[in-house]
Amino acid sequence: MHVMLIVTHLLGTGHLSRTLTLARAFLNHGHKATLVTGGLPAPQLDMSGIEILQLPPLRSDGVNLTCLLDETGAEATPDYLSNRAAQLAAAITNKHPDALITELFPLGRRKFRDEFRAGLTAAHRLSPRSVILCSVRDILARPLRLKRAAQADDTIITYYDGVLVHSDPTSIPLDQSWPVSDRLAPYLHYTGYVAPKAPAPHPEGIGQGEILVSAGGGDVGMPLYRVALAAAHALPEITWRFLIGGRAVAERIKDLGPPPTNVILEPARPDFRQMLPLAAASVSMCGYNTALDLLQSGTPAVLVPFDAGKEVEQSLRAQVLARLPAIEILKANEITGARLADTLRTLVRGPKRPATGLRFDGAEATVHITKDMVAERK
Repeated sequence: MHVMLIVTHLLGTGHLSRTLTLARAFLNHGHKATLVTGGLPAPQLDMSGIEILQLPPLRSDGVNLTCLLDETGAEATPDYLSNRAAQLAAAITNKHPDALITELFPLGRRKFRDEFRAGLTAAHRLSPRSVILCSVRDILARPLRLKRAAQADDTIITYYDGVLVHSDPTSIPLDQSWPVSDRLAPYLHYTGYVAPKAPAPHPEGIGQGEILVSAGGGDVGMPLYRVALAAAHALPEITWRFLIGGRAVAERIKDLGPPPTNVILEPARPDFRQMLPLAAASVSMCGYNTALDLLQSGTPAVLVPFDAGKEVEQSLRAQVLARLPAIEILKANEITGARLADTLRTLVRGPKRPATGLRFDGAEATVHITKDMVAERK
């Protein structure tokens, strides 16, 4: 079976990382996976073994997700966007995948509707037609008008065979964030959370007893790092390790200034997940992948949800996680170094979190659901 997955990450790299986990699951089951990416290259992510097709890249203008910038930083022109759409349609026609998975669209990424519809139309012209699935995370941005939700339903009914919801319905059902209509409900398939296998603790003991500060792979983490630096001054007896992501990492580290002796500043590391189980605590935002890393590791955590630009996804997710022990929320507009230090003093003295019982086999379930649908079509 050949599966094509389409994703465009605009701010951080979480969407791309999750889609890569899905692609790798298909590979591990002996299938072929082609990933079409429309965001900026992310060389820090492992893409080995996966066929990558890069569309002319786009990113958002900071937290303004409605303004799309090309690879030069200029606003993307209609011709630039039309070229992307044509390349996507051509890739689908030439590759003729057995299954096509679109990340977020049409329950998000409305800005890309012309591009996706060009690809979906190409898929419907194939004989036999590809099985077409939408892949969404646990929490979506609720549409401001119900008309938009109805339009998404129309697109699902017209083009799609199903919607893969990468959540555990016992934790966060989709209707907590999206108006699930009677028309949409029959298309939903809950897969469980999409996460790599829980890692063993770092073989070299890196991270042991440390406070790990991370802010994903985007460019919005500097305020969190600055507050954490102030907190580190108040907790000199603990080693802090800051893992700096995003673009221009060396400049970001330099901008933070000379750290105190108990602070390590370094670029984001691929072995971060192995460090988490050994850490005394984690300080982070609350993106999908970060939340799953914390749930799997049991590490005590302070969550500072990203909420700029009317974003509510991370705040909703953090509220759910905060029902569990050893997880505390501090709002981005209220956090100070002193408050963070006080919160961490309590957390590091407490126990780690027990296993949650949630499903983390979403990638495996996605493979089986897709394979069954392709078999039924044949």
